[in-house]
Parts: sequence; structure tokens; C-alpha cells
Amino acid sequence: MRLSIVAEGIVQGVGMRPFVYRAALEHELVGWVRNDADGIRIEAQGALEHLRAFVETLERDGPRAGRVTRVRVSEIPSSPSDTHFRIVASALDAAPRAVLPPDLAMCPACALEVSTPGARRYRYPFTNCTDCGPRATIVTSLPYDRARTSMKSFVMCVACRAEYEDPTDRRFHAEPIACPDCGPTLEMKSRDVTARGERALEEAISCLRRGEVLAMQGLGGFQLLVDATREDAVQELRRRKGREAKPFAVLFSSCDDVRRHCSLSSREERELTSPSAPIALLTRRVDGLAPSVAPRQPRIGAMLPTTPLHKLLVEGVGRPLVCTSGNVSEEPMCVDIAAASARLADVADAFLHHDREIVRPVDDSVVRLDPGGTTVLRRARGLSPGALTLAEATPTVLALGAQQKSTVALAIHGEVIVSPHVGDLHSVDGARLHEATARDMLRFFDAKPDVIACDLHPDYASTHLAERLAAELAVPLVRVQHHHAHVMACAAEHGLTGRVLGLAWDGAGLGDDGALWGGEALVCEGDTCRRVGHLRPFALPGGEAAMREPRRAALGLLHAVFGVEAIDHAAGMFSSSASRTLVTMLERRVSTPLTTSVGRLFDAVAALVGVAPAGRVRFEGEAAMALEDAAVADEAAPYPMPLSDGTPAVADWGPLVRALLSDVRSGAPAGLVAARFHATLAALAETVAARCGVRYVVLAGGCFQNALLTRLVKGRLTASGHRVYTARELSPNDGALSVGQALVASRSLARGGGAHVPGDPR
Repeated sequence: MRLSIVAEGIVQGVGMRPFVYRAALEHELVGWVRNDADGIRIEAQGALEHLRAFVETLERDGPRAGRVTRVRVSEIPSSPSDTHFRIVASALDAAPRAVLPPDLAMCPACALEVSTPGARRYRYPFTNCTDCGPRATIVTSLPYDRARTSMKSFVMCVACRAEYEDPTDRRFHAEPIACPDCGPTLEMKSRDVTARGERALEEAISCLRRGEVLAMQGLGGFQLLVDATREDAVQELRRRKGREAKPFAVLFSSCDDVRRHCSLSSREERELTSPSAPIALLTRRVDGLAPSVAPRQPRIGAMLPTTPLHKLLVEGVGRPLVCTSGNVSEEPMCVDIAAASARLADVADAFLHHDREIVRPVDDSVVRLDPGGTTVLRRARGLSPGALTLAEATPTVLALGAQQKSTVALAIHGEVIVSPHVGDLHSVDGARLHEATARDMLRFFDAKPDVIACDLHPDYASTHLAERLAAELAVPLVRVQHHHAHVMACAAEHGLTGRVLGLAWDGAGLGDDGALWGGEALVCEGDTCRRVGHLRPFALPGGEAAMREPRRAALGLLHAVFGVEAIDHAAGMFSSSASRTLVTMLERRVSTPLTTSVGRLFDAVAALVGVAPAGRVRFEGEAAMALEDAAVADEAAPYPMPLSDGTPAVADWGPLVRALLSDVRSGAPAGLVAARFHATLAALAETVAARCGVRYVVLAGGCFQNALLTRLVKGRLTASGHRVYTARELSPNDGALSVGQALVASRSLARGGGAHVPGDPR
């Protein structure tokens, strides 16, 4: 009997063909396997029971980084001439449907080989095998073969070719295979030194030991490294990079090294050592790291070596290293040496780079583990590109995200493929990278969208790109309200297709009424969305300035409750003249936009409690993080926050402000006040859900990066009989918006409504 088998999903670049080959031999089958543009195609012939077991193996097992989403099987005529099983050349006659394979962290076997004197790849920074190494960052098109990667210019030596063709070798059909004789080479440049190969590595290690800043070209772009134990070195990196206080990630040599500086559970260890090897937020111990690595933060972003180059550097220095994106703050990271030399000239003391082209940049993924599971905060290397299987068929949709933490999503063939984290689009370079990412996805998958989706905000760079592409491709444009997209992204992750109540709590997003939303209760179903509740609006004196100064948000609350007497309640936050000026602005409603944002409420409360920075925050979310960290572990009694009748219902924070100020003035500990505030929001969520009567509740938006808030809200809702869903594989922040936009636009197009065609005055 002979079967034709097609396996779809993450099946290329993860060692699937060698796996299939070995499984076929184990089950005594003949035939062949090859990469196709739409997945892995197999013809297998043998006894019926062996074929059944073989198909079960494909569906159940596989390479550690692979993921089979669908197996299609059909019977075909037998071939008497087949006498063995083989890997054959890839087919090129189908449109690409396979998922772009993510880059894989160095496996234990390659790590051992790099550390073993006498091994052929001893201390070789580009060692990889079927189970690890570059994938998405080097592939130019599918099927995934060496000729369609940036490794095509490196001709395999005789020894590598023998490994590549040996079915018993772990490098059997490992497309990025390389060694010191035939693969990429390091080069190190500084003011005084130019070196190649092993000497380049030694000079880079010496640079780091001296406390200097090294710009290193890694897997998906440049990273900046410095000794994480030297306060002077870390402070200097902050000064040069323009990153005042936002925590740096730290590269440790091993799990034992991590344990010396952080608490490390078995779950966290499994995450750090997984093929994706993300940065994990861990609770720090009293340690030997420089204080400026993560000023006044209880957590450290810890990572292990993801490539042999990282391993050789951190072990060579013998101390943990700061490992952060190779950019000036708020700009995209540099990808090639020309860009790095120009943009990082005033940041780095030396440059360590290589001659393997990076086809598409990728930053490091970031995750947080809590009792409820793992939450992806930044989806990038090792996790993306990745595909989310949708619960329904869709047209082809290109969705372009928003302005911050941006990603691009392509819905095609019943899946949505999400780009790695692109980042903020405020800079020209950020907007260019965003456009390049969108065009690369269309080119790579040979896709012409039926519709393009973007945020409702008219001034976002992503919106401008969407308008240009819609006109260029002559397709409709669907503008999706920010919080609707948040809710539908989480719904898509969990395969929810019916009506859901979405609690969309974040910093800010443009609402249907032109105001700044961010504390929303939305009943969503497909492309329809009804606002059923929100926070009472409050003013932000100075607009954008209030988003950087929590005390301004606090003054907006105080003015709404006490009028001009807010000056007295804000004593100590501002100078007397500044208070008068800001209150006058509030009285006259000049440059004081209204918001319903839970994120800004967090800022305001952090300022009232006294845990926010006295002036401006030094990075996004700093005040809210301080409030979360201040909260005592035990649950506390909530403050009053009544919910009005009617639709939308309005949650009045006025009583909360009065009760909270009473606590503060009576000397209540900041930890108790912070805990009561978190409990208040959890109680509000329960009240809103009870009022709406919708069983399925989605928690979405950047505020749900707060582990305490998420736990309290989910706990109360679950106890009251609701099914609660939170972001896990996708991030709760704006990084998931493109997915929600794609889903809303797809359903909008399907029912023939909601599309804003370029030039349409709507």
C-alpha cells in the first residue's frame, strides 16, 4: 500500500525531513520525503499496519522545535520500483504555505562540541545542526533549502558535505551547516585593533573585561554587551545609549550562574533552556550585579547563550554580561556592520561582526512565568515568525498593528502569521523597518491581500502605510478600533468565535468618539463591538506630557474631585506656580484631553501613593510597575468604585480617590494602599461581568502585563462562574493588535461591511 502524505505547520528548518527519514526506516517503509512550498510532502509504501504507525508518529512526535498542524493522507498507486526511502529535491511549483521556521537556540550537543578541545568545531561561533541555529534570519524563500538562504555563498567543505548526507548524523540535511574551513568568519574592529577568526574573539573578550562596550552582530542583528558586574560600565552604556533606567537583559553562562543571582524554578529553567530560549523575567536575589542593570527593580531579564558566539563571549569574560539591542534608544537595532558603524559609533568601543547576511532582523523574545502559565511579553526570536491556526477560513488580510510594540500579521489559508516584534514607529528608521517587514511578508508568501487592516488612529505611521498599500494594491482598507483589536487578538488565540466580554485596559487608544480610551468593557462578536462600560473620564493636563509624568495624571484626578482645591491636595508634587498653571489649564480645558485609561489611572495612583518617580517616568510603565511591586502579597479590601446604570456604564473612581487619600494621610503603608487599589479593579471587573451576563471574558491590553492584576481579576471572575481567557502565546500589549485587526477585517469583508476604501470620505 502507498500513501501520499502532506504535513503542514512548522515543518521546515526544524529537522523534519531527517525525522521522517528515520521514522520511515524504523517502520520498514520505502518512498521519499521532500520540502514543498506548502509543507512537507511524503510518499510512503509498506504494510498497512506500518503505514498507520508511521502517520501516528508524524502526528504525535517530531523534532523538538517543529509543530505539525495538519496531516493530509490519501492512497495512491504503489510503485514496484521503490526499494528504499530517500530525501529528494524540493518542489518549487506551489505558492508558499509553510510557516517560516523560527531561529533555534544552540542545542546541548552543539554546546558540548564547541567546548570540546580537539573537536572539529571547537570554539567555532557558527556551529549548528538540525536541532538548532539560524532559520528565519537567513531564509530568502521557501522551500527551506540552503540555496534559498544566505548560506548559499558558503560552499560546504568535504567534511561538512559528508555530515550533511549521512542519515545517521545529527547534521543530516542541516541547511546552515558550517565549520571553520567553509563557514562564516568573525571580524573585530576597534580604534586600535582589526582581527579575524579566533583572534577577533579573544580581542572582543579583552574589550569586555576592560569594561568597554562591545557591539556584537548576533543572530538577528547587533547587540550591545558590557560587564554586568561593573557599575561604571553599565552607567556608561546607559549614558551612550540614551536609556536612563529601563532594565537591561543579562546574559548568564549557565543555569547555575542564573541561580547565583536570581530565583529559578524548574518551570523557568525549562523556559530558559527551550529551543526558543527567551529572556525570562526572574526574581533577583541580593547579588553581585551592578545596581544600574535594573535600577530599583525586583526582577531581572535573564537569558542563556542562544548561539555559540554568546557562549564563547560570556564564558570567556567569566562574568554575566548586559546584552541589549544594538540601537540608540527608541530606534530599531542595527543589522549590518555599515549601519552599526554609523549609528553606534558614539555608543560602542569595538565592533564584532561576521560575513553571514541577516535576511530579516529579529530581537530577543521576553516572557514572564506566573502560577497561571507563561505570558509572552515580546514575541520575537525563537517564537516568531509563527502561525496561529484560526477557527475559521479567512480571506488574505495584511494587518499592520499600531504605533508602539508594532508587529505585522498576514492571515492566509486559515492561519495568521505574525512577524517578530518590530517595535515603536516614532522614528523614520522604525517606520522603514515596519514597511520592509510588511512587504517582505507579502513577497515571501507570494500573497496579494484581499483587504488591509490598521488602527483607527489617523496619525500612526502604521495607518499611513496601510493607506499607501491599500491604494497601491487597489484593495479595501478596514480601520479597527484599538481595543476591539486587543480583545479579538486574545479571542483568536483561544479559538473563540462567539460573543465575548472584553476588558481592554491599557495606556491609550483612539476611541470611536475621538477620545483616548483605555478602560473599556466591550461586548465583541466578530467585527461588531459594543461599548458597555468604561472608566469615568478624567483630564490629562498637558496631554502627552501627562503620559510621561504620573503626577499630572494625579492632578487631573484631584481636580475632577476637588476642583481648584486640587492645588492643596497636590502639595509637594509641583511648585506652587506650576500647580496654579496646571489647574488653570484644567479649569479652562486648555490642552487637557480626556481619557478613560486604566494605565493612566495606575500612573495617577502611583503618584498619590508616593511610589512613582517625582518627575517624569524614565520608561513606559515605570510607575505602574512600581505600584504592582509595592502591593503586599495578600489580597486587601477594595476601595469603593461604583458603576452607574445605563449603557455604557461608567465606573466612578471619585470615591476611590477620596478613600485612598484618607488612607495615605492616616499613614497606611504604601503596600496596603497599592494592594487595595489592585483589589478595587478586580472587584470592578466582577461587577461589570455580572452586569453584562456574558460568560466568556477576555482580558486584554497592556495593563494585563501586571501579574498581580491579572491574577486577582481572573480569580474573582472565575469564582463567579465566568470562563476567563488571557494572552499567552500572543502578548497582552500592542504586539498582538495586528492579529486582532486581521480577524476583524476578515469578518468585516465576509459580511460586506465596515471597509473604508481609500478616498472614501468615511
